[in-house]
Amino acid sequence: MISRGDVVLAISNSGETPELLMLLPHLKRLGTPVISITGGSGSTLARDADVNLDVSVAEEACPHNLAPTASTTATLAMGDALAIALLEARGFTPEDFARSHPGGSLGRKLLLHVCDVMRSGESLPRVGAETALAAGLLEMSRKGLGLTAVVDSQDRVVGIFTDGDLRRVLDRQVDLRTTPMREVMTLAPRTIEPQALAAEAVNKMEQHGITGLLVVDAAQRLVGALNIHDLLRAGVV
Repeated sequence: MISRGDVVLAISNSGETPELLMLLPHLKRLGTPVISITGGSGSTLARDADVNLDVSVAEEACPHNLAPTASTTATLAMGDALAIALLEARGFTPEDFARSHPGGSLGRKLLLHVCDVMRSGESLPRVGAETALAAGLLEMSRKGLGLTAVVDSQDRVVGIFTDGDLRRVLDRQVDLRTTPMREVMTLAPRTIEPQALAAEAVNKMEQHGITGLLVVDAAQRLVGALNIHDLLRAGVV
């Protein structure tokens, strides 16, 4: 199955493994480069390879210096070093890794965007600045996000009202039926764009000590919202 254009990475601690040595003449005839990883540069495999990587150890961890222990660890370390060198030479990025492992945690962190996990449409809580606080609380309760966006007539975000704001309002004993949202909302809330990575939303929440974010477009119009539970369900956290 070896053909022209391939490279053979041959691993043998002794460098005298018969199954590998019998391949060498055939590989030479094909012109296939051989890189050996051996426990010494004086072995047959090391001498006949195009490149030899010496992973020799003074002695094995085995008390009898017989069972491959330290030598296998050295070989693993060399393999990792080769992989990282190749990664850097090819310009391999975390995004490339994520595309190869879309089901893993790294894939979820690097491939999932905010728009993939945010609430939108009818699930998105929003009220006007002049809406009574009581109606704002009903909106929060119906949508179950622990917050509601406060928007103007153009659907641009002007504030946010969260469970934390509610606790502060209750301490002030305001009238829920007559107080407008503009008097109790938090101005200049933290927002994020829909095409941002979901992992960026996690970082922003951690950085500012919050559990929810409003999602806005370039014109600051509300397009979505999400909280930490949405990110947990998506496997980003």
